[in-house]
Amino acid sequence: MTTATPTRPVGQTDFVSWREFLTSPYAASLALVCLAVWLHAADSLIVATMMPSMVAEIGGAHLVGWNVSLYGTASLVAGAASALLTMRFGLRAPMSLAAVMFGLGCLLSALAPSMPVVLAGRLFQGLGGGGLVSMSFVAVSVIFPSRYTARAIATVSTCWGMSAFLGPLVGSIFVEYATWRWGMAFFGLQAFGLAAWIVLRGAARQTTEHQPSDTGRGFPLLRLALLSLAVVAVSYASVRIELFVTSGCVVLGLASLALFLWLDEQAGKQRLLPRRAFDMRRPTGAALTMNLLLSLATVAISSFMPLLISQIHGASALTIGYVVACASISWTLMAILVSGSPERRDSTLITIGVLMIVASVIGFYYALPRGPVWLIALCSALDGAGFGMAWTFLLRRTTALADPKDRERIAGAFPTVQRLGIALGAAYVAIVANASGFATMQTVAEASHVARVVYAACLPVALLGLLSMIQLVRPQPETLG
Repeated sequence: MTTATPTRPVGQTDFVSWREFLTSPYAASLALVCLAVWLHAADSLIVATMMPSMVAEIGGAHLVGWNVSLYGTASLVAGAASALLTMRFGLRAPMSLAAVMFGLGCLLSALAPSMPVVLAGRLFQGLGGGGLVSMSFVAVSVIFPSRYTARAIATVSTCWGMSAFLGPLVGSIFVEYATWRWGMAFFGLQAFGLAAWIVLRGAARQTTEHQPSDTGRGFPLLRLALLSLAVVAVSYASVRIELFVTSGCVVLGLASLALFLWLDEQAGKQRLLPRRAFDMRRPTGAALTMNLLLSLATVAISSFMPLLISQIHGASALTIGYVVACASISWTLMAILVSGSPERRDSTLITIGVLMIVASVIGFYYALPRGPVWLIALCSALDGAGFGMAWTFLLRRTTALADPKDRERIAGAFPTVQRLGIALGAAYVAIVANASGFATMQTVAEASHVARVVYAACLPVALLGLLSMIQLVRPQPETLG
């Protein structure tokens, strides 16, 4: 069994070449992690590509929105539970179960006679996919030595970026030359293959055999229900923009989230998140808060920017796709370029990356209403490059400063908190956009007004993320985070 080497003091990590990393004994571990990430990352893009064909065959157009909501909520819940499951059972069994659940969800959708059955399948896919990606981050944290962490994160980022291109391509191939049902089945077979690889291959044990730790008994069903309620309530607030309905849903969602955090803090060894998860006075809290806020501040890029570019600038679907893809491309390229940086530079690179993200939000505020389109694409690339630079070293610095007992919780919390930020951010931006006339805009002037309001609302959130970053990168006292 391969175990993680102790984290070195900040600044002591040697340079690691790609040749050394890819030919190390951890290559099989890397392949498993990448396959798990691919299944989750490409899934939503493939389903989005196949959705028109699905609706044409089985109907249910009015339920399309729930296709995203159910998958996202299930993914968030699974991600929140992943750290606890791996601490109790190790990585091998939970990761295998997540792959099987994803595969079953795909097959259920492939055989679905109606859209409600597809939604049931998407629920299972969300549980499996969310678990897979969260446990992949746990694997990077606890299996790979500290000196390999940045290279591993860069590889995962590359896999995610490739999914942004290959996902729609694979989906369109199945729609064009076969059926969407075969596309679902194709992904299901990959998931079952991943589960078999984890269980049967000796190389898989290197990735998935991890010594479980004592986490007590019981399972946090109430806390997971509260987390789901928080996301669903805030999401529903954007459906009906009325004073009492919207404000009531937001209050309900935030109260549910606050109660979840309070109960989780009291749960001892059964905690889903690290201690004092969003306390910015601690490195762990500052990192998770930054993760949440910057994810929330930039979600408008994928959720509302394409429609606004089309309405304001009359760009084609292909052009808009390239503009959005600039973020994925630059994220991947930047992560590869900086991944060999030694640990002593983590704070500097995280700072530069976050400043780039904040600058991109300011850039969108100016460029989206005014143009030209190439300037919007440049802002998209700046956003992706900032994430690629900062996120490559965020996990390494946080785990180096944190209590070793919380390492698995921290690794599992990063993708979970990011998805929480995306879910809450999508709802927040939708409330702002719909309140400013998004649903009824007809003219370029009206669409430009919506664009300005949306990114003006995102900027304060991005600045709060910047403050969180400052707390993370400042010199730390000799205490655990």
